[in-house]
Amino acid sequence: MTGIRLSDGSTIEAVIEGAGPAVLLPVDPIPVTGDRAAELRKWGVDPALGRRLVDGLSDRFRVVAFDYEGHLAEHPKPDSLTPGNVAFDLLTVADAAGTDRFAYYGYSWLALAGLQLALRTDRLSALVMGGYPPLDGPYEEMLAVTEAGHDQAIAAAERREAAAAADAPEPEPAPTPAPGTGSPDSPDFDPADFDWTSVEITLTEEQTRQYLTLYRELQGFDDRSIQDRLTIPRLCFAGSADTIDYDGSWGGVTVDLAGPLVRERDTLQRLGWQVHVLEGLDHTSAMQPDAVLPIIRPWLSENLL
Repeated sequence: MTGIRLSDGSTIEAVIEGAGPAVLLPVDPIPVTGDRAAELRKWGVDPALGRRLVDGLSDRFRVVAFDYEGHLAEHPKPDSLTPGNVAFDLLTVADAAGTDRFAYYGYSWLALAGLQLALRTDRLSALVMGGYPPLDGPYEEMLAVTEAGHDQAIAAAERREAAAAADAPEPEPAPTPAPGTGSPDSPDFDPADFDWTSVEITLTEEQTRQYLTLYRELQGFDDRSIQDRLTIPRLCFAGSADTIDYDGSWGGVTVDLAGPLVRERDTLQRLGWQVHVLEGLDHTSAMQPDAVLPIIRPWLSENLL
């Protein structure tokens, strides 16, 4: 592990493995173990997701893996998580790893971060965006969801303070399954049928406010107008079922991450993107190594080796 000091003074740990063209992976390279691993498996998440991505690429590439999202959970940037600062953090990691030119793969908001990075540096050799469209991205919808999450974090903190003042035990937040889907603790639980909008938020006010800062900064960002500035090899993918309808408590919006890839596939390809839509997969299943590696490994090999 290599400790890398970021501009805010915090230190992020990175794992550097393999030889060849460099690839930056903002994923946790340390597998989750124990009860937490069992919980992740229930939700269809590989507890060794980051580790498997590193192992799946490091025989051909010099992989720099670092848990940026986990780092932000421990060291939130409530007022400074702007697109420019995120790009600066990613470049700081690349500098500390002794990497001048590098490819980047990010999923979900970290894919969005990769697009912002590509607009701010000429050091990228290739860009892979998973689970977030490079064209017609849902920036307004994500702001609405993030604002709702921030409001819920404030309300949860107030409830905790009230419980502490009354010297009463704080109730454990528990996801409420949609009718007929069963409990997450039951053996026949299917996460695909779970009512995600019923989950009570457990993040802190600062943890949620940093993403509010990010999406506020991105309002007005025109991802169509910047496409001609992207000349490096680039690939995007999403699951065909990657659409979430949020109820009023979460902003009352639909976040459609698959639709733009389906509707604008021809446009994206004309612009130079390779496009993959993974049939039947949702946001969680499309980020698992068994879905990701068969797409990005041969593509990176073709474009970097």
